[in-house]
Amino acid sequence: MRISDIRSGMSKVTIDAAEVVSISEAREVRLKDGGKAKVADCIIKDDSGRIKLTLWNDQIDMVREGSKISITNGYTKEFKGENTLNIGRYGKLDVIEY
Repeated sequence: MRISDIRSGMSKVTIDAAEVVSISEAREVRLKDGGKAKVADCIIKDDSGRIKLTLWNDQIDMVREGSKISITNGYTKEFKGENTLNIGRYGKLDVIEY
C-alpha cells in the first residue's frame, strides 16, 4: 500500500517500504489502566506522500531518521484533526535498514 492511499479508519494497513523523515522527543503518557508508557511521533514517507506514525515504548529505539521500515497490519485514526498511522497490539514494525 502507498501512503497516499491511506485514509482515516483503515485497518490491516501494510506498507512495504517507507523512510523515517523525523522523530519527536519521546514523552511519557498515562494509560487508561493507570500505567505509564513512552510515546513518540515520527513522520514517514514514500514516493507518494507522508504520514505521522505513532511509536510506543521499544519501537522508539528501533528507528532513527533515515531508517527504512515496513509496517504490517497497522491501522489509522484521526487524532487532533490529523490522520495518524498506528502499529497497535496486532501490528508489526520491521526495520529494513537502520
